Amino acid sequence: MQTNYSYASALAASQRLNWRVEDIIGGEKRLDFDKPFMPEALARIAPLDSLSAREKLLLNQIRGHGYLYQFGLVEEFILPFLLDHTRPRLAGDDARCRAFLQFAGEEAKHIDLFKRFRAEFQKGFSTECEVIGPPEAIAEAVLKHKPLSVALLILHLEWMTQRHFIECIRDDGGLDKQFASMLRHHWMEEAQHAMLDTLMVADLAKGMPEGEIVSCVDGYLEIGGMIDDGLKQQALFDLAAMMKASGRKLGEAEHARLAEQQHQAQRWTFIGSGMSHPNFLGTVQQLSPASAKRLTEIAPVFC
Repeated sequence: MQTNYSYASALAASQRLNWRVEDIIGGEKRLDFDKPFMPEALARIAPLDSLSAREKLLLNQIRGHGYLYQFGLVEEFILPFLLDHTRPRLAGDDARCRAFLQFAGEEAKHIDLFKRFRAEFQKGFSTECEVIGPPEAIAEAVLKHKPLSVALLILHLEWMTQRHFIECIRDDGGLDKQFASMLRHHWMEEAQHAMLDTLMVADLAKGMPEGEIVSCVDGYLEIGGMIDDGLKQQALFDLAAMMKASGRKLGEAEHARLAEQQHQAQRWTFIGSGMSHPNFLGTVQQLSPASAKRLTEIAPVFC
């Protein structure tokens, strides 16, 4: 598989960034609960006409909390996967080894970053927000799949992160500045991770028969189905937190309608935006044109 990415250039770019969690959250750097956290392009809350402006803001902030949690959740399986991938290659190419160790270190930093933002959220928000999990069980379920299936999922997540920031967050001046800063710094490092994971996918797929690649794409889709089930449950948790925070009780029909709409919004955020990303599909196209065609046909369900 041909790309213009290199381990040396990704490593050099990561070393130039080198930001610290303490520079982004803590002390006077606090969340502003008068502002939305999530861009409307991801939250998709504006069309919920039965909710008041306050209820929409609460739901937006709850979605922001879930967004942080779910990113932290996926980092929990990315980190051990990277370490397992790197360990057998420690004696190989120095730039590759150092780039992947830097990648792993940054993922560990992101876990800490998301935990600190969640703690800040929980200090300032009046209501406990339930989340799916536990992360360890989800990580175990994901890591049972073939390495190429997991690597494709990680690549999906890296390009998803790029799309979220560039298309939805970067030019949205109405978001809380601390939340937006966190997403910007996360995006900066994930840009290098997308390159490294593209190289990792190529390494894992090297010499693999297309039939086996198709099987690994099936595994990627199986993980996606598990994630989709979790997103459906998370949409219900988010509505429950919104009702508790606002004192509003939704009627049965209204609750069902909002749950369905928010599940679809979650699907776009975490599945559709990654599966349909041109760079992700381009990588799959080089591995298996039939699989790329299949993903192109499936992706609209999650958009």
